[in-house]
Amino acid sequence: MKNFSNHAGLSLMLPVMLALGGCVTGPSQGTADLRYPVAYLSTPLSTIPGTTDALTGGTQKFVSGGNIQAQWWKVFRSKDLDLVIRTAMARNPTLSAAEATLRESLENYNTRTGSEYYPDVAANLSSKRMKSSPAAAGQPSGTKSSIFDLHNASVDVTYAFDIFGGGQRELDALKAQVDHQRFQLEAAYLSLTANIVTTVVKEASLREQLAALNDIVISEEKQLSLLDRQVVLGGTSRAEVLAQRAQLEQTRASVPPVEKELSQARHQLMLLAGKFPADESAMPIFTLSMLTLPEDLPVTLPSSLAHQRPDIRAAEAMVRAASARVGVASAGLYPQITLSGSYGLQSGRPADLFDPNSTVWNIAGGVIQPLFNGGRLRAQRRASVAAFEAANAQFRQTVLAAYANVADVLRALETDARTLRAQADAQSAAAASLEMSRQQLVAGAVNYIFLLNAQRQYQQSRISLIQARAARLSDTAALFQALGGGWWDPFDQGSAATLKE
Repeated sequence: MKNFSNHAGLSLMLPVMLALGGCVTGPSQGTADLRYPVAYLSTPLSTIPGTTDALTGGTQKFVSGGNIQAQWWKVFRSKDLDLVIRTAMARNPTLSAAEATLRESLENYNTRTGSEYYPDVAANLSSKRMKSSPAAAGQPSGTKSSIFDLHNASVDVTYAFDIFGGGQRELDALKAQVDHQRFQLEAAYLSLTANIVTTVVKEASLREQLAALNDIVISEEKQLSLLDRQVVLGGTSRAEVLAQRAQLEQTRASVPPVEKELSQARHQLMLLAGKFPADESAMPIFTLSMLTLPEDLPVTLPSSLAHQRPDIRAAEAMVRAASARVGVASAGLYPQITLSGSYGLQSGRPADLFDPNSTVWNIAGGVIQPLFNGGRLRAQRRASVAAFEAANAQFRQTVLAAYANVADVLRALETDARTLRAQADAQSAAAASLEMSRQQLVAGAVNYIFLLNAQRQYQQSRISLIQARAARLSDTAALFQALGGGWWDPFDQGSAATLKE
């Protein structure tokens, strides 16, 4: 009768607990409501004018709502660039670490999936030789102790009822962590490809700057040689020769820093590709002429950016994980119900183990209700709520930073074009001024200081033009990165498996 009343009490408690469950799951899993802007900039996007020389940069136009392919770097039309990126996809250790971290998160989720939805079943097979004390059985002292064997074969089953949703919310947290790591992997791919493109552009720019400086050195050496002959003939003064030599040495002094930067850029490119600097000879040599400036710049709709940037999606996943942990902490305040059972065979001799009389079984249910823990559980819940609020705030910050990033790049592309156009005009004017100064010097119309100034202006304008060309290419790559890189495109997936094929 006593056993029946216990089972009846448990059966009456279950509906009550089921009714209470579901209201203890924590806050909404969604992120904070944000009013996404209808435009990236306060002014409409316009066509970006190019220069009259196609080599220095053509016209670009923004295509609102345009599609971004996953392998976006192909817009630069460089087979060597594509080769380097594919090499990096297969060898870069940072990507390998991100992939392994994703697999770890997925397996952590898998370990809980089975235990949450299914009971734990374990087989137990044991054999013991024991000596028992008569006192343990209530026998008087002096009774002879017994020595016996005990053989056991059983199956144990345990199941915990997730009445208040704590187990499910733990699974939600682990699933959100998997999503977070997946978006982190996509962000790592996007960052790697963008860094490779900008490093290639930097290398190409430095190589052309170095070539320009060497050309200027050769030109100034010829000018110095001409002045040396004129000194012998009495056509010029020694002071002018010294001034030209100083100009030449100043130009020569500007060469080693550029060489150092070029070497560092090459080494950085090797690092991104997952190779040692000693293997540099196998890396293609890049120049700006090898990279084509794309005419069409796809700009996705502002309302779509939050679904395209992997950093935003990763921050959103962290909000979901924090929300789920609030539910876990909330469920910890309520009873935990477990049901366990065992069925097996037990015998003193192995030969009798499968005798029908050796059958043993048990079934038990348990309820654990926290009563006093010094406020630890409620403090844990308050901490999880605070963590949820922090994750929400971080999500909002990530969104704001993403839109600011896109706006910065769009504005930079417009100013880059104007800068390049001005630098191209300045370089043409400086070249014409230098040539005229040389002719006037020969004719005696100007002094040598005038020629030196023209040489300096031409040198600076040529270097500035190269830098302006590189800036347009780098900021074009930055636009594709800011818009998310196209990894979400279902027709051109930029996943690790696809890019490594």
